[in-house]
Amino acid sequence: MSYDKELAAAKKAVSLAATLCQKVQKGLAQSDVHLKSNKTPVTVADYGSQALISHVLERELPTVSFSLVAEEDSSDIRKDSGQETLERITKLVNDVLAGDESYSTLTTEDVLRAIDNGKSEGGSSGRHWLLDPIDGTKGFVRGDQYAVALGLLDEGKVVLGVVACPNLPLTSIVGHNQRSAESPHGEVGCLFFAKVGSGTYMQSLDGSSPIKVHVSATENPEEAVLFESFEAAHAIHELSNTICEKLGVKAPPVRIDSQAKYAVVSRGDGDIYLRFQRNGYREKIWDHAAGSIVVTEAGGMVLDGAGNPLDFSKGRHLDVENGIVVTNQKLFSSLLMAVKACKLWFI
Repeated sequence: MSYDKELAAAKKAVSLAATLCQKVQKGLAQSDVHLKSNKTPVTVADYGSQALISHVLERELPTVSFSLVAEEDSSDIRKDSGQETLERITKLVNDVLAGDESYSTLTTEDVLRAIDNGKSEGGSSGRHWLLDPIDGTKGFVRGDQYAVALGLLDEGKVVLGVVACPNLPLTSIVGHNQRSAESPHGEVGCLFFAKVGSGTYMQSLDGSSPIKVHVSATENPEEAVLFESFEAAHAIHELSNTICEKLGVKAPPVRIDSQAKYAVVSRGDGDIYLRFQRNGYREKIWDHAAGSIVVTEAGGMVLDGAGNPLDFSKGRHLDVENGIVVTNQKLFSSLLMAVKACKLWFI
């Protein structure tokens, strides 16, 4: 199976969604940001991105049974209090689609249906698209890094992934400020994509020629660079720091939001990404599916803290033992040993 048509559709959908997100972030208003029932933020761009990607995938792949596992649903914007927000989302989606004459104007009902396509439960049989319409919403609201991440699960295995990082410079972020507005690197906006057995590629969001990327070749832990979540609530930073001390890592951690961390590991900006969640939190499959294949097809390794492959076939949640470990093949054994040793101290 080549997945060429699926990859082309995924790249188109994610690129359009990134355009919408860039437009919203440039003029983000307080009324564009809401709190979900779990107290996490959601924006009109989250909804608009999900609606766009859902609609484009259905249109571009009309003969394929469509299943989408995605983060958002339309329950809040179906309420009377959400009608103004729904109208804004619909306008944002149509403004982006207007650039492609093959797409007709969507109604608010079309947008609601597209968003709610994402209620699939996934599973180990058939094909399922896995979507985080904005991974790193807090970073998006701050004006920092975020990602639009889309993966395809086929018979329980992730077979392709597309990750758009609209604020990520095309050159390495290590040693520099990662904020888009203050970036010294010049051009920002990257699209990473990978297909099973075909490697990982990066291009600019404006459509430059793709280049093949690879994880780093760092062998000495003292020379390694660690990426971790920006938000302390999203990870146990003290555990990551303990592991790095045991491993001998000298450089301070680089903290950025979203699956942009997978992206920068895939192109060798740094060498390690660790994610250890606090008790009671269950990972979601859309938070890791696209990023994981982007790293593995670039020659890296993505496993849980016990050395097991990540299993995306068990529904909407990703149950991992002792966190998630991402690195190159040369550092993996020593890193995993450090993880197992230090994890015991935090049980």
